[in-house]
Amino acid sequence: MELTRRPFQGVLNILDFNRHFYIFGIAFLVLLIVLGMLITLPSMIIYLIITGFAYGLCMPLIVSAYVYDFSGYYSFDWIDETVADKSKIKKVVNIHAGFDETSYILNSKLPEADLAVYDFYDKENHTEAAIIRARRVSQLYPGTKEITTAEIPLLDNSVDMVYCLSTIHEIRMHSEKVAFLKECLRISKTDGKLIVVEHLRDLPNFLAFTIGFTHFFSRSTWKRAFTEAGYTHIREKKFTPFMSIFECHL
Repeated sequence: MELTRRPFQGVLNILDFNRHFYIFGIAFLVLLIVLGMLITLPSMIIYLIITGFAYGLCMPLIVSAYVYDFSGYYSFDWIDETVADKSKIKKVVNIHAGFDETSYILNSKLPEADLAVYDFYDKENHTEAAIIRARRVSQLYPGTKEITTAEIPLLDNSVDMVYCLSTIHEIRMHSEKVAFLKECLRISKTDGKLIVVEHLRDLPNFLAFTIGFTHFFSRSTWKRAFTEAGYTHIREKKFTPFMSIFECHL
């Protein structure tokens, strides 16, 4: 399978999956400009309103291009810091929510490991237009199995590494998130690790995505969920100011 990403694939994905937002947003921006020409208001107020709205449309694309197309995230060199000895990694699990851009890359980075891929997408609960569109174009990794967040069909203490990359924020209920993380812990070996990559509900992501940052969860929410699930060691590393890599284990 070809692992090379197209130029600007990350930002093009954002545009494609959220095109409803951008269609309405551009239409509303045009309406603002027209109203600004018709309504008698101070020019400064009109310019501030238009600039603010244009910022909300453009900044997410700029940041997404930086994070997903220029930061080297999809080279996955950062996983080397989470794996001390690749030769000891025998079983790897990658879990996503209907859109998979990572399984083939993980397989190339850990070629000696047995990779199992699971999809917890739930059409009843995961109803956002963006994830529905993303699922339609996602490349299905061979053997991918559909699961629920309540159960991962693997034995206790059987997995070396569990990866959940920009995935778990789709589980909106805290109790469901904790239950899912408990499953990740259950299937992990005593020295196994859970690797979670997420944007946070923090200042950098507010500046990047404005109100869209509410789709993410705060650092304290994530750490509370990990702790309640039973993880005792939680290490966070920033990958760009906009993404956090959580490394969790007993």
